[in-house]
Amino acid sequence: MSVPMEIARRVADAVLYEGYLLYPYRASAAKNRVRWQFGVLVPPGFSATAEPSSSVTECLLERADDAVVRLRLRFLHVRTRSVERAEDGGHRPVEELTSGGRTYLTFEEATEREVEAVLPVAALLGAERTVEVRLPGDRSAELILAPSGEREGRVVSEHLPLQAVLRAGAERVPGPYGLIRLRVRVENTSGWTGPDATREQALRRSLISAHLLVGVTGGAFVSLLDPPEWARPAAEDCRNEHTWPVLVGEPGHRDVVLSSPIILYDYPDIAPESPGELFDSTEIDEMLHLRTITLTEEETRQARATDPRAARLIDMVGDMPPEMVERLHGVIRYLGAPAREAGTPWWDPGADQGVSPDTDSVVVSGVEVARGSRVRLVPGRRRADAHDMFLAGRTARVEAVLLDLDGARHLAVTLEGDPGADLHRSHGRFLYFAPDEVEPLENGEAIA
Repeated sequence: MSVPMEIARRVADAVLYEGYLLYPYRASAAKNRVRWQFGVLVPPGFSATAEPSSSVTECLLERADDAVVRLRLRFLHVRTRSVERAEDGGHRPVEELTSGGRTYLTFEEATEREVEAVLPVAALLGAERTVEVRLPGDRSAELILAPSGEREGRVVSEHLPLQAVLRAGAERVPGPYGLIRLRVRVENTSGWTGPDATREQALRRSLISAHLLVGVTGGAFVSLLDPPEWARPAAEDCRNEHTWPVLVGEPGHRDVVLSSPIILYDYPDIAPESPGELFDSTEIDEMLHLRTITLTEEETRQARATDPRAARLIDMVGDMPPEMVERLHGVIRYLGAPAREAGTPWWDPGADQGVSPDTDSVVVSGVEVARGSRVRLVPGRRRADAHDMFLAGRTARVEAVLLDLDGARHLAVTLEGDPGADLHRSHGRFLYFAPDEVEPLENGEAIA
């Protein structure tokens, strides 16, 4: 697998399991009772919700007359896990069963599915190629035996049959630039005849977290987020339904696109500090780590019983060495530059001699305020954080004078009398105020 495709797969895996299971990772948690929120393609006959049954991806290729595209459809297939207690020679469904110190829960898991097609672009021009996806149902049972060997129940796992189709076509974009518009439609074609069925039932025949990885050999994709000016009209004409195609891989390379059900930017990647799957990329890894290690023994037992992936997550967090935990605290990482300037920070304080947070100053009420100045905090009305009412009137020391991209000045401060001030200072964690939200102090009194 190429390096760009390896990077793409890491990001795609994060998309695949986004929201799969949320902290506190228990089946009983309210936010884990309504699952599968992203990239859901329901059967076309199911209309109880507004979720779509298909998605459309359109992207632009240049220098692609002799190119070959590799389409990789990836999604999750819901697998039900039903716990049944042995009773009177048969089995009765239950929500929970404990045997031999292990707890078994009725819950839904998921199986990764992937379908690939390799197609010459020339064969797609003015035509449409289809790739059928047919997944047969399956059912298995695992016995639950007591330490004595007596049968106490069983766990029944089941996939329902699932059918889908991938439709790919291409057309030339009018104009002198030789662009080709690639169009891929993903459709759930599973039969559905249950007018009174619930969403949970329909999800068993749905594509979950469905997304496309599209690679090209012998051509290059054009960014739809930041196209060159000559390609902007064609990029704006691309129609994407329920997907968000972005360039992925090494910055500057344009041979792989990820068409994602969640909004991303070009060249997304997984932070190297991230320890593994936490299923919630909108959260902060450090916060999820801290929350997970505070789970009670009962909560941990329930999380382990909920899903094997949750059990692995808890083991990962519990076994994390101190140096890796420290890395979760975060690093300063500059935003990536455009591809033509890959590797160059968009703003580097060390390179910009006109900016120096440690020595810059700003005039407040006729007084020059810089690092080391003492101020009284007077948060303005434009602030919406209720916490500010507890800061009003507190004295603070200025740690830096910062300049934002709009040319506005901000003061980074630490509170006087705060026992954690040295710790905040060492980690660069400050409170931030505009110059008109402070009063300069001299000899402990406000300057008129």
